[in-house]
Amino acid sequence: MIRTAILIGLGVLFAALGLKGFLLPNGFIDGGVIGISLLTVQLSGLSLPILIIGINIPFIGLGYTQISKGFAARTLVGILALAMAVAAIHFPVITEDKLLISIFGGFFLGMGMGLAIRGGAVLDGTDVLALYASRKTGLPIGDIILGINVLIFSVAAALLKIETALYSILAYIVATKTVDFIVQGIEEYIGVTIMSEKSNEIREVIINSLKRGVTLYKGKRGFGSHGEKNDDIDIVFTVLTRLEVTKLKSEVRHIDELAFVVMHPVSDAKGGMVKRRPLH
Repeated sequence: MIRTAILIGLGVLFAALGLKGFLLPNGFIDGGVIGISLLTVQLSGLSLPILIIGINIPFIGLGYTQISKGFAARTLVGILALAMAVAAIHFPVITEDKLLISIFGGFFLGMGMGLAIRGGAVLDGTDVLALYASRKTGLPIGDIILGINVLIFSVAAALLKIETALYSILAYIVATKTVDFIVQGIEEYIGVTIMSEKSNEIREVIINSLKRGVTLYKGKRGFGSHGEKNDDIDIVFTVLTRLEVTKLKSEVRHIDELAFVVMHPVSDAKGGMVKRRPLH
């Protein structure tokens, strides 16, 4: 509970810094509900804190029905706290350089949103809307979020300066990448599949040196660097963090330079010997 409160609190402060210290004073926007709120401020002069709460309220309701009561409660607290921080805390305008505004405004906003997600809440209801729409239409969540933001930035380009819209898109990209890094962190999981004649030695290295779990698949050769074969082979599979991949590659290369190694990102993993990130 304390950890959740700290993460959401820090998230609110960083997001408010990105908004008031960078984006809002310079007329830039972002994607999602915050982007809609900032765009409305630019066009109408309405209060940003009121818009952040008002536009997010329907999405909090969706979160209550589509995800959980606890998620909706944490999100409501986070959004109310963000609105109060934007209204009450004075942040100096850090820079007037448009490129720096886009990069660091997006960075701090993304950091805030990412920390809130780590705390089990969101500061922008777009993700909840995308989840609901995906369940109703079958479309991928990422495609729905992309469509929403294309619409927002298209309106911004038509109603504001095109240059402003372009810098705002840059801020959105930076924010999105920062959210991904904060949520996944340096502990992003990598699934590794290894095919080698020395699979048992590789298995022992993973267990004894990396202290990771291993699964062996029974496979059969097809066609490779030595031509066509049909003999049996043990296929090694393990899940590591990104920081451990270099050591694994070095160990495998030392054991068998001809080993075939395939790696792919894993969005989440739990159970076994994988230490799951403490998301709520």
